[in-house]
Amino acid sequence: MLPAESLDRDALTARQSERLSRLLATIHGRNSFYTRKFDEAGIDIATLRLPGELFRLPFTQRAELIADQRASPPWGTALTEPVERYTRYCQTSSTTGRPLRWIDTNESWQWMLECWKAVFRGARVTPGDRVFFPFSFGPFLGFWTAFDAASQMGLHCVPGGGMSSELRLATIEAIGATVICCTPTYALRLAEVSAQQRPDLPLAESTVRVIIVAGEPGGSIPATRDSIERSWGARVIDHYGLTEVGPVGFECWEAPGYLHLNEDAFLCEVLEKGGDRPVPDGEPGELVVTNLGRDACPVVRYRTGDIVIRRSEPCACGRTWARLERGVMARVDDMISIRGVNVYPAGIEAVVRGFNEVAEFRSIVTRAHGMRSLRVELEVTPDGADGTTVARRVAAGLRDALGMTVVVQDVPAGTLPRFEMKARRFMVEE
Repeated sequence: MLPAESLDRDALTARQSERLSRLLATIHGRNSFYTRKFDEAGIDIATLRLPGELFRLPFTQRAELIADQRASPPWGTALTEPVERYTRYCQTSSTTGRPLRWIDTNESWQWMLECWKAVFRGARVTPGDRVFFPFSFGPFLGFWTAFDAASQMGLHCVPGGGMSSELRLATIEAIGATVICCTPTYALRLAEVSAQQRPDLPLAESTVRVIIVAGEPGGSIPATRDSIERSWGARVIDHYGLTEVGPVGFECWEAPGYLHLNEDAFLCEVLEKGGDRPVPDGEPGELVVTNLGRDACPVVRYRTGDIVIRRSEPCACGRTWARLERGVMARVDDMISIRGVNVYPAGIEAVVRGFNEVAEFRSIVTRAHGMRSLRVELEVTPDGADGTTVARRVAAGLRDALGMTVVVQDVPAGTLPRFEMKARRFMVEE
């Protein structure tokens, strides 16, 4: 743990204010997008008093950035440096619409690597660990930054792109990997393939001791993380970040189920959903983030759309950074009303993953005669109980958790899609 991770609240607030003032002075007049936003809001950067007048800064919405890139393709105007200085390209996964293209300079990329090093420190990953990255290296930011940060830390990095799941499992065994970085979905998929193809080589007896997951909320859903840890015999460490924001949060070894906010690199607010008033610790609200060092492509007061519960008391690990209880609980735009009940995909997963017999599932919202209904399809494991029996038990669990009747259907093995990166298990048919 670095000294900056254990600053008292007053020292941390002063450090954040200083960095935010420097960021605003750097981007005003150079970053067209934010110069325009600040000027339209009547903000005088030179006289702005921080942190007390943080509320005066305008919010940044994802829709604004998308519209800006559409109006000024391909990068938009939210760039602080000449485009020739940018060396890295990534884009969002576009699970909620048009993808955002995001580019970084060497300096802003290095800033993100420093953030990822905090993730590895929280997971107790050190030189001597062998880290396997079982995914294709496309334009997904998260594990590109993880790979580069791990290399700088002296970890042994092993790329797993262009491999089948079977070959990845064989590679993990052959090299004696101790750490895996992947999505929760793919950790479960590898466990499923291992049980089917390599029953004589239990994953729980492998050399893997830590699985760092990101890209989905599953790492902070108890039933999902328990399933991964049981299958692998390894500790799950959750991580949270966004392409347009950077690596914001991570779980430490000492406090499962909580995500530290990297408050040395990010200024994080928790506000009422869709509003501008702060919510107190212990109450759910929307996470709003300002990155304090990604000057070349910053976001200021960015509404993430993620619903969280903040806790500010120091952690047993010694870090004083605020934490998110249960990680990211839901997304504002994921909520859907079904017969008067507000339903979130993470709420469905929290129930379904509690049944060990479920190998994979998919939720489908349909509409008939103006009314929405929820149907869940599931596959059971080869050694699981009768599919009809499992479906009936899952339906009862969903009824108790959601307060509504859910149709649950057992489908033949191999019917449902499998995913390497972010899963798409929640479908809405209008």
